[in-house]
Amino acid sequence: MADQADSRQKKAKANKPPTGGYKDRPWYPRFWDGMGMRPWWRLLRKNHFAVGPSRVAMAGIISGLSFVNAGFWGTQELLYGRKIRETKLEKDPIFIIGHWRSGTTMLHELMILDQQLTFPDTYACFAAPHFLLTGGFMPKMVGFLMPKQRPMDNMRMGFDRPQEDEFALCNLGANSPYLTLAFPNRPPQFSEYLDMEGLSKEEVDQWKSIFHWFVQCLTVQANGKQVVMKSPPHTARIKTLLEMYPDARFVHITRDPYVVFASTVNLWKRLRRDEGFQTPRYDGLDEYVLETFKQMYAAFDRDRELIPEGRFSEVRYEDLVGDQTGQMKRIYGEIGLDGFEAVLPELEAYVESHKNYKTNRYEIDPEVRRMVDEHWGFYVERYGYQQEKKA
Repeated sequence: MADQADSRQKKAKANKPPTGGYKDRPWYPRFWDGMGMRPWWRLLRKNHFAVGPSRVAMAGIISGLSFVNAGFWGTQELLYGRKIRETKLEKDPIFIIGHWRSGTTMLHELMILDQQLTFPDTYACFAAPHFLLTGGFMPKMVGFLMPKQRPMDNMRMGFDRPQEDEFALCNLGANSPYLTLAFPNRPPQFSEYLDMEGLSKEEVDQWKSIFHWFVQCLTVQANGKQVVMKSPPHTARIKTLLEMYPDARFVHITRDPYVVFASTVNLWKRLRRDEGFQTPRYDGLDEYVLETFKQMYAAFDRDRELIPEGRFSEVRYEDLVGDQTGQMKRIYGEIGLDGFEAVLPELEAYVESHKNYKTNRYEIDPEVRRMVDEHWGFYVERYGYQQEKKA
């Protein structure tokens, strides 16, 4: 009986909404703030307008913003549309891939220190339909609303910081698993768009068109610089991305899977609470994280051999933290990216300024270890994390 009581207490604690973050402040910036009218109302209809009582104000604000976004979107199309469509990429993008909470953000931060590269910042992803038009003035007007740190790991946050392009795709009307965050108590949204399997040619082509349009916008904004994209779902989209960008480069980062599991569960809890239009119940979240990981790496293992030689590098988070300059030099060499010596002073300054940053620490329950071993054992063995387990 005591064991059962302990188990119930642990489960109740695990399902307790995380503290901190946006809470229920409807005026804080959300990922969906940049949606145009059509994507926003389509999202509402798909989910039967199931907005929770405590999120009505937030939904109302975004409904109003959708009209503003549509107007800006149309104006940008008039002013920049032809230039965007005619923009050719001098170099195919670099993709940072890896599961959520594996260190992709830190790796992105290190890569974009290189002035020959550009990236989608948070404003571009929040206001994807019109950031070329409004990026010069809107962040200054509303920047005070943006929290200074990410609630899940205390990394610096701001409209000028790098962001996942998957959120831009959502705001542009592309189908994405991330739309599950908007209505977390309904069935998962568009899971097939994680690995692009089972989709019709028309559906894939539509996704490609939206994605490439966003890359073209980033290229216009940066006067032709090579783009560095970072979004964990791209880990499962190598085949699709290579169809679009045959000379793309990929940098894959791995991390202790026991920490990744605990941290990912925490991430989805926070995002569902902060970004959702319902008060989330977190039903089946552990299973969702376990199965999504397997879906992602099944696609990754199938398609990684498609990457041309000299266009792929792999790094462990633990090694990168321990030797950022050395690992970055190796990555540059393995993906055939020139200019490391030029960026080295910036890299050394970044490392010095972040030397006191501490990552979140997690107490890994034995049951979590058992689940990870059972479901992700291939990853544990392949990347050598059984040694950390025994240490």
